[in-house]
Formats: sequence, C-alpha cells, structure tokens
Amino acid sequence: MSQPLTIHYHRDFDGMVSAAVLARVLSERERGDICWKSVNYDQREDWHNFEAGARFGIVDFHFHPRAEYWFDHHPTTFLSEELRARYLEAHDTPNDRWAWDENSPSCPPLILKHAIRHWGYQPEARFLEMARWSDVIDAARFESVDQAIFGDEPALRIMRALTVAPTIDWVDELVGAMVQADLAGVANRADVEKAHQRASRNRDRALEQFPPTVAWKKDKVLLYDASSSQIRRERFAPFYHHPDIHYSVGVIPTRSGFHVTAGENPWNSPHSVGLAGAHIGNLMERYGGGGHRSVGGANPHDLPAARKVAAEIAEELRRAILEARPHGAV
Repeated sequence: MSQPLTIHYHRDFDGMVSAAVLARVLSERERGDICWKSVNYDQREDWHNFEAGARFGIVDFHFHPRAEYWFDHHPTTFLSEELRARYLEAHDTPNDRWAWDENSPSCPPLILKHAIRHWGYQPEARFLEMARWSDVIDAARFESVDQAIFGDEPALRIMRALTVAPTIDWVDELVGAMVQADLAGVANRADVEKAHQRASRNRDRALEQFPPTVAWKKDKVLLYDASSSQIRRERFAPFYHHPDIHYSVGVIPTRSGFHVTAGENPWNSPHSVGLAGAHIGNLMERYGGGGHRSVGGANPHDLPAARKVAAEIAEELRRAILEARPHGAV
C-alpha cells in the first residue's frame, strides 16, 4: 500500500476549504489514503526539513519544493529567493501539481480552476459555493461591516465558530466534514452551533471592550493593544467603531504567544479615496510574517516585541498615507 498523503493547510476558513476541495479532488486521483493537518507560521523555522520523508501537499500556505501538490495565493509565499527560483524553474516545464496566483482573492477557486483545466474535474455545486464564500471572507468582500460582524449565513457562522475552536485539531475535524457535506450541513453540526453561540457572545463583549484598547488614532490609522487574555477580539471592531479610518494595527493573544495584525478598512480603503497606500504583506515580511496587500500578520517572540512591531507598522502605514496625500489635504 502506498504511503498516505497529508494535505497541510493554513487553519482559517480559506485554508480549510482549500484542504477539503483538494482532498475531494485527489480522492479520485490517488490510490492511497488522503488525510489533512493544519499548519501555522510558527512551523516555518525549520521549513527545509518540514515533513522530511513523508508525502504531503500544501494549500493556502508557503511554497515547499518537496510538496507533491501545492496551491497558494499569497504574494509572500516564498520564504527565500532560492525557493522562488525553484518554483519558477519548475514552472517553465509542464507541472500539473503546483499553482500560484497572487491575484486570486482566496485559494479554493485557484484549486478548482486548476483541477478543471488539468485533471478534467467537474466540481460539485457545494464546492463552488464554498469557494465563493472563501473569496468573500478572505478578501473581506462583505456587503457591509454589519454583515461581517453579525451575518448569519452558514459560511459566516462557521467563520465565527473558528474563533473559539476548542482544540487545535478541531479544524481538522471540520475539514473532514467539508469533504462530505455542504456549508449548511457543517454549520448545523452541534459542535459548530455551540461554538458559534459562544463566539457570538464573545463578539458582543469584544465590541464593548474595544474602545479602551485604542492606543492612538492619527491620520486615518488606528493602533490598538488587545493583548490581555481578558479582552475578547473582534476582527472588524476597529472599523465598526471607527468607520473613518483607512488602517488598523493591533496586538492580540494567540495560543502560542502574541500576534500583530494589520488590515485595510474594506469599506474605506486608501484606494477608495485615490491613495496608493502600502503593501501590508510586504511590511509584515520584514518581521517574519506575511500576507496580502490589504491584510497581514506576524508573530514576534514576546509581548514587548509585538508591541514594538505593531507601533512601527502603524507608523509606516501612517507615513504611506501622508506621503500619498496631496499637499494640504486633510
């Protein structure tokens, strides 16, 4: 029997759908077992030796030259110029197992497009729905800040439930559910509904707790510190309370330490008022993180470092706005 192939994916809605889609597609191509396991940024330190001796694929995460299958849409996917060169070299020859498109709003549509073109795959309607919602969630294409925070569609209920995942392995279980069921079926699971109810209570508390966390607000940039474990986190709280800002930068706690997060206001981006803005993913890359132009994150080694990084990035974003703003504009 052939060795099982493990699909590694970033543990968010985009990554989970990517893993489910690829697992379903490969179930028709691979004779051996297909399994899946999440990865996160802290696993990049010894990236060269990642999963040495094992068969694996990677979706919605950094490029690895030993990946049998690899799909990503992050512009910061290559951890070194050497790895970028490895990909470009392989891309010059026919390769139906890797694909990268930094212009794709999320990863699942990239996988489906590739599978249709190269493998003759006919996607089920439920996977097309998952891919559509993945674009909405990962690229923050919500109709409004109210939909982003209070939306009750199945995909949004799952998205919110993920904020209170009871264990790290729970996301692997939900990927398995996505392989077999549609979004409504996954959202209606008792464990997902329980997590969603808890997360909704946390959301309400987070909206109440956010205002005192603001360190400063200058030139359409807001810096906040929600590093206390007693403070609940709501991703879009900065834009809910301060719809006039272009960027928010914050420090939040994680299971493994502290995370610096930064993002454009989807409903009042710099581009909406004619400003070029900055590439957040590239800024985060300087601090060992990554992301896209409009959103990114990094995991500094301790809280003081996280606060320092957040302040520096906030100032960099503020400087980008000031430099792009016409002289004399407010």
